[in-house]
Amino acid sequence: MSDKAEWQPLRDELRRWSEAGRKVKFWFRDDDAIEPTPALDRLLALSNRFEVPMTLAIIPGPTAEPLAERLARESRITATVHGWTHQNHAPDDTKKQELGLHRPQEVVLDELHRGFDKLKALYPQQFIPLLVPPWNRIDDALLPHLAPFGYRAVSVFGLAKQAPIGLINTHIDIMRWHGVRGGLPHAEIIGRLVEELQNRFDGNDEPIGVMTHHLVHDAVAWSFIETLFEETAGHAAIEWRPVGNFVH
Repeated sequence: MSDKAEWQPLRDELRRWSEAGRKVKFWFRDDDAIEPTPALDRLLALSNRFEVPMTLAIIPGPTAEPLAERLARESRITATVHGWTHQNHAPDDTKKQELGLHRPQEVVLDELHRGFDKLKALYPQQFIPLLVPPWNRIDDALLPHLAPFGYRAVSVFGLAKQAPIGLINTHIDIMRWHGVRGGLPHAEIIGRLVEELQNRFDGNDEPIGVMTHHLVHDAVAWSFIETLFEETAGHAAIEWRPVGNFVH
């Protein structure tokens, strides 16, 4: 267990869950995998050390056999579709988006179809029919067209809303994306995590998703993941689940 005082609010909230005899479901999603890297090895080592299942959102266009071969021996890893090339097609003055209607809808859908088929072929044992839109953004008009390709759910950021396809969202982002890049201060992430736990205690049974990006982690980010697992893996109030448990 970490001896850092800043983690105490999380410990206190989990004690409340334990005393109530309740459990909360967590899942872990890491984005932008393309090929084997030392950073990916570091992430996988944490998964194995703490026995925490992880979902990798893999960019289908540029990925190939080397990543599939590296992951084939990893029993806790599942593969999901992360857009097509993770390329922004939105105007410069708007938020980045690959899966918008800035191009013909049939072009975008064709890429999503190809991405599904490519990763399903590369990962016959580990593939989950989940779409993770780059930048967590997808135009609502595309959602009704995903099921015929085989998709069963989409994962974006924030509490799930009504949608024509299942939503398995993330809620905790450990990175600071503006200004000085790197992991957010631990106390800030812990505060958000406690808020999500309090929301679930009050009746929302949505699994809490933690989102990471292994290729851009600094020491602060890596330290957060390791300490989070130290604090939660095996805790009586927490179940770390593979995302496949939630995709139907």
